[in-house]
Amino acid sequence: MSNERPRIGVPVDVKLIGEDPTHAVGEKYLAAVAHAAGTIPLLLPALIAGAEMPSLTAEVSADDLLDGLDGLFLTGSQSNMDPHHYASSAPGVGPFDSQRDSANLALLHAAIARDMPIFAVCRGYQELNVACGGTLHTAVHDVPGFNDHRADHERPRPERYAPAHPVRLVDDGLLARLTGEREVMVNSLHGQGIDRLADSLIAEATAPDGLIEAVRHRHSSFTIGVQWHPEWRYTDNPVSMALFVAFGDAARVYRRAHKSG
Repeated sequence: MSNERPRIGVPVDVKLIGEDPTHAVGEKYLAAVAHAAGTIPLLLPALIAGAEMPSLTAEVSADDLLDGLDGLFLTGSQSNMDPHHYASSAPGVGPFDSQRDSANLALLHAAIARDMPIFAVCRGYQELNVACGGTLHTAVHDVPGFNDHRADHERPRPERYAPAHPVRLVDDGLLARLTGEREVMVNSLHGQGIDRLADSLIAEATAPDGLIEAVRHRHSSFTIGVQWHPEWRYTDNPVSMALFVAFGDAARVYRRAHKSG
């Protein structure tokens, strides 16, 4: 049975845990990929040099990491993308994770070229826009006309991930078709957000202040990104379940096509 389950690559964050530089992924993401999407999550290490690991880029490419996989899932993170990746002169807001930036941009380019299913959330959603040529607001809350989309870290974790505002789904868009909804309530735990949408992406949902909160790739069979966190308590949220089920189904289609040649 396990041989029929799609393999999903999940790139890591690189961060200190105690004094140890660590490649890690939050368990809630793995749980949703495994149980809601019905797939096997496999962690993908960062390849550029780190504090305790010499660079692997001469020996291993993004394509090497994707070989044998059936989808790519990009997680959220406490870190933000460095603005130099989208040629912004705005001051960056850390913490940063240069190893993740490098790894995920390369993985996105390689996965899109293969038409491999991609599901990106929060930071991963922002990485998708940058990889496709778009730009970000480095601090949405400082941009006139936009609300503060950050979480209050003084509040308990369940409260931080509670629904914070509605998003309006584009009529006849992919998310509207997958969920059967026109408006859904979402959580909000991000400081960055889409500024200029990449030409190859199409907006799928917007917040009341106009911030784009979901996208799809116009040339891919299945590439979607959302600014919120559908992995949080996914079993209690029909919209979250619909997104992960659709991702798992796309990965199964991809796996069957590539197994048959």
